[in-house]
Amino acid sequence: MAYANTTRIGHHGLGDRVSALVASVRLALARRRIYRQTVRELNGLTTRELADLGIHRSMITRVAMEAAYGN
Repeated sequence: MAYANTTRIGHHGLGDRVSALVASVRLALARRRIYRQTVRELNGLTTRELADLGIHRSMITRVAMEAAYGN
């Protein structure tokens, strides 16, 4: 029996890798911006307003992480 295998090797040039790196950095910066904005806005609310939203002040960083990173 004969077997035929084809292996495709993808060669990515330097330009492709730099482009992917730039896209990755932009995404990370955008997510960090969302995180900081969420923390800033939630810290600006009163304890009563946070309670109306079902959020305790100790949960602010976790809520912001979920908003920015989806964790």
